[in-house]
Amino acid sequence: METSSTSDADPKTPAPKLISSTYRRPSSSRTIYGDRFIPSRSSSNFDLFNLPSSNANASPDESHSAYTYLLKSALFGPECVGGINGFQPSTPEKSAYGGRFGSRSSDGNFLQISPPNCNIFKYKTETRKSLHSLLPFEFDDQLPGGVSHSPVKAPRKVPRSPYKVLDAPALQDDFYLNLVDWSSPNVLAVGLGNCVYLWHASSSKVVKLCDLGIDDSVCSVGWAQRGTQLAVGTSNGKLQLWDASQCKRIRTMEGHRLRVGAIAWSSSMLSSGSRDKSILQRDIRAQGDYVSKLNGHKSEVCGLKWSYDNRELASGGNDNRLFVWNQHSTQPLLKYCEHTAAVKAIAWSPHLHGLLASGGGTADRCIRFWNTTTNSHLNCVDTGSQVCNLVWSKNVNELVSTHGYSQNQIIVWRYPTMSKLATLTGHTYRVLYLAISPDGQTIVTGAGDETLRFWNVFPSPKSQNTQSEIGASSLGRSQIR
Repeated sequence: METSSTSDADPKTPAPKLISSTYRRPSSSRTIYGDRFIPSRSSSNFDLFNLPSSNANASPDESHSAYTYLLKSALFGPECVGGINGFQPSTPEKSAYGGRFGSRSSDGNFLQISPPNCNIFKYKTETRKSLHSLLPFEFDDQLPGGVSHSPVKAPRKVPRSPYKVLDAPALQDDFYLNLVDWSSPNVLAVGLGNCVYLWHASSSKVVKLCDLGIDDSVCSVGWAQRGTQLAVGTSNGKLQLWDASQCKRIRTMEGHRLRVGAIAWSSSMLSSGSRDKSILQRDIRAQGDYVSKLNGHKSEVCGLKWSYDNRELASGGNDNRLFVWNQHSTQPLLKYCEHTAAVKAIAWSPHLHGLLASGGGTADRCIRFWNTTTNSHLNCVDTGSQVCNLVWSKNVNELVSTHGYSQNQIIVWRYPTMSKLATLTGHTYRVLYLAISPDGQTIVTGAGDETLRFWNVFPSPKSQNTQSEIGASSLGRSQIR
């Protein structure tokens, strides 16, 4: 349970004293100054600055007015002050302190000085950022890596219909499995029953990679970060490594006692999570089945993701826990227990180091954000439905979530405001599977309704204002096998 506390000031504590420093003139024969000079509003001596008045025979009041004008003009610009007793600059110029009416503050907002004859210490803040932008991770919604000073743009339109639908017979309706993944060479791997199929996005060609036989079934698939190596987790607790370009099995690794439902790659390191509650770290260059075993979860491991810098591994389990490990730990370094249902949905931000998103199951329904660098909980959003998957856009600071009970929807969010850009519907079962294309524009979703649906949701890397229409001409319904 999250609690908040406030501290009130002690009423017995004496009020702080304000200390001012002014100059003193003890005698008419000699002038003594303090260590610093702060002019008085009411009676600043213009002669102290050896500045001439606009009139050689000016009275002290007129000299004071001229000094006041020069001081305000230097601070705020002559056009903001106006003439004082006829004392005017010969050529009005823009202030060197931020232009005509003010300057931009460090957070990108405009601080405007009030018009003349108003309290000069008043200012107006104009902002388009929400309270969420005050979190440790603050940057523009659309530009990963920097703050934008551009005006607010109209919300980007996201097509509400998939541009392609594929039949996927025997695609299992099981929350704890991960049966869809998209490779960097643009090939989609799908586990259907006891077989793995490859769909080549460039040609729409379908290839059957493997058949595990009637005594086994596919529980997870995961592409290496680069190349054509595909890991296949099985219901018998084994992990097979395949060369997809040659449709050839390279090796089979053991170590788990029960099904392998989660896979995550980190360069040559391959992590696998199992129903036996353990995570195995495997170096595919070594001869052994695994190099270390991670213990911590009290139930099935159903979510695994390495951070983009390959330094941190996040794991989620049916024990409602989210753990963070490093490359050398065998016990979790960070433990997050706020979720109240299974944690399958995990996504690291590609834009900010240490920013992690996680989603909970039916009894939780929340997406939570974490700063693993400071070990802090940043935000929580109740989505209203079971959170099955999360993926972050590489092109803009947005993310997609897929959901199960009870709405079976797909939501595109803008971070950090977490405003909804689009809600996509069409699946009639829980949207249990999600993958993103290598160019970062398209997502594919899979559900127990035995369909795969392709959606254009993100802009291209080069132009964030033009929605990709790749594949839009190939509307229709085909079968993956």
